[in-house]
Amino acid sequence: MKIVTVLGARPQFIKAALLSKELRKNNQEIIIHTGQHYDIEMSDVFFKEMGIPEPDFNLKVGSGSHAQQTAEMMIKLEKCFNSLTPDMILLYGDTNSTMAATLTAAKLEIPIAHVEAGPRMFDKSVPEEMNRIVTDHLSTLLFAPTKRSMENLKNEGLKEGVHLTGDVMLDLFMYFSKEADKHSNILERLGLKEKSYILATVHRARNTDEKENLKAITDAFLEISSEETLIFPVHPRTNKFLKKYSLYDDLDRNSNIKLIKPVGYLDMNFLTRNARKIVTDSGGLQREAYFAQVPCITLDTSTGWPETVEAGWNTLFEGYKHKKFIEKDIISKTIVNFEPVGEYRNVFGDGKAAYKISDIINEGIY
Repeated sequence: MKIVTVLGARPQFIKAALLSKELRKNNQEIIIHTGQHYDIEMSDVFFKEMGIPEPDFNLKVGSGSHAQQTAEMMIKLEKCFNSLTPDMILLYGDTNSTMAATLTAAKLEIPIAHVEAGPRMFDKSVPEEMNRIVTDHLSTLLFAPTKRSMENLKNEGLKEGVHLTGDVMLDLFMYFSKEADKHSNILERLGLKEKSYILATVHRARNTDEKENLKAITDAFLEISSEETLIFPVHPRTNKFLKKYSLYDDLDRNSNIKLIKPVGYLDMNFLTRNARKIVTDSGGLQREAYFAQVPCITLDTSTGWPETVEAGWNTLFEGYKHKKFIEKDIISKTIVNFEPVGEYRNVFGDGKAAYKISDIINEGIY
């Protein structure tokens, strides 16, 4: 079977690492990189570090508005799909690259397989939510990571071609934790000890593009840094807005806040597992915090992974759904005070999702 895998952003490169190896045992896989993430820290490093096959095509779309980016991807993807004549398009997650490939493949009547189908934030103001809904409803095969995801798909009338496989992120986390233990020296490079720091990431548009939101977050970071060391890998998007709103220098001057460039998966895995707490708006890092049994504070009012909240290891700013801005004091107090309250339980599978997905695709029954 000829399978075209479309990737475009950091989380997708990571998710493809193990599944790509499995698929290539019995299929021809062709990888298209849309160029949505084009920074070397956000793209090339993952292909090298995790042994992901080099992309066969790089569309070099780059940044732009949602409409511009999606439209340019669709135009270029259509040419690729027509020339390659694939039997299936394989997609991951909820990015603009995913939705662009979905719409293009659906119009060309090419079967679509969606890895990580079914999570819902129930908030259509989040672009990723719309991308995931569109992809799920146009896909032929839906690979759900959790029982909750299965329920969401069922509630939307999606029952055919739906499979509970577990989360490929758990597969990766388990496999590459061993590699990180062998090869990562990130704590030594940053002068850190285990469980002595808070790890923070911020990249969602609602947190970066709105000055009031970004200032509330950075002010909270400055406040807690009087007591805590904070490690902050700065996403290129966040870096742009920190400088635009003149918020970067205050963080950079603070000796307890370490602003670093985005790191590779092994270093990030090691930082995650050894953090005392994690503060993030990333759905992927929320799950990895849960895998590592590290308390997580999510800088949002909703999450696609409510399982982590219900288990007591993740917390949201639920009381502020109808306010545009989250207050600095609420953020800092939540970071300082939050501790897990539930018994840890695994809800993301057995670490064999890649094998299960590959077997289902190999069966060729849609």
